[in-house]
Amino acid sequence: MAVVAAAGLIAVGDVGTAGAAGNFYVPPSKYDATPGSVIRSQHTDLMLQIPGVKGQWPGTAKRIMYTSTLQNGEPTAVTGIVVEPTAKWKGKGERPTLVIGHGTIGQGDQCAGSKIMNFPLKVDVTKPSLGVNYTAPEMYLMLLNGVRVVLTDYAGMGTPGVHSFLNRVETGHAMLDAARAGLKVAKAPKDAPVAFSGYSQGGGAAASAAELAQTYASDLNVKATYAGAPSADVSKVMNKLEGTLIAGAIGYVVNGLAARYPELAPVLKKELNKQGKRALHDTATQCIPDSILAFGFARTNQWTRTGEPLASVIKRYPKVQKMVDDQRIGSLKPNAPVLLSTAVNDDVVSTGQVVTLAKDWRKQGADVTLTRDYTPPIFPGLVVNHGIPMVFKLLPATNFLLTEFNR
Repeated sequence: MAVVAAAGLIAVGDVGTAGAAGNFYVPPSKYDATPGSVIRSQHTDLMLQIPGVKGQWPGTAKRIMYTSTLQNGEPTAVTGIVVEPTAKWKGKGERPTLVIGHGTIGQGDQCAGSKIMNFPLKVDVTKPSLGVNYTAPEMYLMLLNGVRVVLTDYAGMGTPGVHSFLNRVETGHAMLDAARAGLKVAKAPKDAPVAFSGYSQGGGAAASAAELAQTYASDLNVKATYAGAPSADVSKVMNKLEGTLIAGAIGYVVNGLAARYPELAPVLKKELNKQGKRALHDTATQCIPDSILAFGFARTNQWTRTGEPLASVIKRYPKVQKMVDDQRIGSLKPNAPVLLSTAVNDDVVSTGQVVTLAKDWRKQGADVTLTRDYTPPIFPGLVVNHGIPMVFKLLPATNFLLTEFNR
C-alpha cells in the first residue's frame, strides 16, 4: 500500500454485451438471471501495471459483471475480476480456479476492488475518498503457480444498491457465482476444480461459500476453502469493533441489514440520535480509510437516544436480533476440506467465534483444520493483531490450497 494515485477513478468502457463508455457498473435493463451468467466483460490492467510494459504480473485480467442471487431469491448483478495466469498449471488435471473474497474495504461504490486493481491505494477526488486493495499478495502467489484467480466485489459494491456487508447468504452466493462466471470467461470445463479464500470479511464470505456450495452450487467441483479470521458471528463482530480504529464498520453492518430488512427502518428511526443517523448515512458511501478518519475509536452509545451501545439496543428487539442471527455461519456442512485460522489476540474477529465455527462444522462431519496465531497483544484496538496474522498465514494457506488442488 505504498502508492497513491492522486487522480479520480477512471471511467471504464464496456467491450462485452452492452453499455456505453463509463457505464460498466450499471447493469443492463435485461440480463440472464441464471446464477453465474456473464453479463459483460472488458480488459483491465493489474496493480502497478505500466501501459506498454509487459511481465510485471504473471497474468492478464478482465473485469466482469455476472449474475448472482440476493437473500430473497431475486437475481442481482455483481462485478469482479478474472485473472488468467501466464504460468502453466503443473499440477493434476485442469487448471484450477481460486475465488478470493476481499476483506473490509468499505461500503461505497468507489471502494470496489475491481475499480482499483491497478494501484494498491486510489483517490476519488470527487468525494473525496481513499480506496485500498490488499488482495495482491495472495493473487500473485496463485498466479505464479498457474492458478486462475477470480475476485468478487460482492453485491452492491460498485453496482447499484447498498453493499450487504457480512450478509451470509449474499456474500456466499457472490463467491460461488464468481467461480461459475470465471470458468465461463476462461472457457474452462464446468467441472474444473475451484476453491475459495478470504480473510476477515473475505474469510466470512469464503466460509459461507464453503457451506452453501452443496445446496446452491452443486455443479461446482469444490476442492477446498481457506477462511482466515472469518466473521462468522456478526453480533460478536459488532461488539468487538466498539472503540477500535475501524469502529465505523459497525455502520456498514447496520446499513447492510437495513437494505435487506425493511422492518429495521422504524427501529433505527426511533432508537438512533442525530449523530447515529449521520454515522449510518456517511459510512454508506465511505471506504475504510474514510471511516477511520471519521469514526475511528467511536462507540455506538454515542449514536443512540438512550446512550446504550447498539448491541444492547438490538437485544431489546427480538426481530432485529434475528436479523443479526440470520448471518451466523456454521449451520450447513462444507462439502470439501476447510482450513480456518484465528489469532488468539485478534482485536476485530474474536477467536471464540472461529473456534465455535470449527466445532459446528465438525459436528456435521466436515473436514476442518483450525490453526492459531499467537502474536502477543500489540496496541489493542489499532487492528494490528487482526492484520499481522493475515500476513503470517498467507504462505500456509497457499500451500493448503495448492495441496488440495493436487489431490
